[in-house]
Amino acid sequence: MTNRLEDRAAIIDLMHAYAWAIDELDLDALDDVFTADAYLDYSSNPGGYEGHLPDAKAWLLANLSCFVVRQHSMANTMITFVDDNHARARTMVNNPMGARTRSRRPHMFTVGARYDDELVRTGAGWRIARRVETFLFLDGDLPPELIGPPEAGSDSPA
Repeated sequence: MTNRLEDRAAIIDLMHAYAWAIDELDLDALDDVFTADAYLDYSSNPGGYEGHLPDAKAWLLANLSCFVVRQHSMANTMITFVDDNHARARTMVNNPMGARTRSRRPHMFTVGARYDDELVRTGAGWRIARRVETFLFLDGDLPPELIGPPEAGSDSPA
């Protein structure tokens, strides 16, 4: 029989390990968060991605590198155990971001989202096998640098 309190603590630690890996841009640390064949669906996020972990890591690196401020605050994780080796979790995310801009000052905005995860117990501990992000809100505006280059003939600075 497993100890549910220990399992819950390990799963909460896994959520925090994900946040630190993303915010520190230490994407190799995600290998200790997800299964090797994990499926990640960030497609509800503007410009999002859907696919397996190795490609997701490349997408994350390309997309997070333009942010000088990254802070994924994970909260309100609800865990449901399917059996001793499988669980589901829902976690709320408050994510202030600061994008690098031409003015050198970060353009700040906040993303709110929810992660719905399917977890499995492995020989190395709990891992996320599937994650679906649900985009909930955007507080502030995306900077023009993230939206795309100015259109030809516009008065916007290059």
